[in-house]
Amino acid sequence: QVQLEESGGGSVQSGGSLRLNCVHSGKRTTSYVLAWFRQAPGKEREGVAAFDLHGGTHYAQSVKGRFTISEDNAKSLLYLQMNGLKPEDTAMYYCAADYGGARFNHALEESEYSYWGQGTQVTVSS
Repeated sequence: QVQLEESGGGSVQSGGSLRLNCVHSGKRTTSYVLAWFRQAPGKEREGVAAFDLHGGTHYAQSVKGRFTISEDNAKSLLYLQMNGLKPEDTAMYYCAADYGGARFNHALEESEYSYWGQGTQVTVSS
C-alpha cells in the first residue's frame, strides 16, 4: 500500500521560508508525477507545484518564483522549498502522487492523483 507522509510545516512571519518534505513509498514506474496541493480554510484545494520523472516542473502562477519543487530520488523524498512566504500562503499542504496515468499537462488538478498524504499546516503571519 502506497503511503505518503508530509513534514516541515510550521508558523513563520511574512517573508520567511519553510521547506516541506514528503516521503513516498510508491514504486516508480515509467511515468510518475508528484505534487503539492494546499487548502486554506473555506477554500477549495488547489495545486501548487508538480514534478515528474523527467524532472519537469509545473507551478501555480501564485507561487512562481517563490516556491521550488524537487525530489531526492535515492531517499524517495519530495520537497517544496517555500521562500518569500505571504499570509495568503497559509493553508494545509498536501503531498500527492500518481505512479502511472497522470497527465502532466493536468498536473495541478486533484483528479490526476491516486494517493494523498494527511497534510502539514503552514501558517504565515503578517
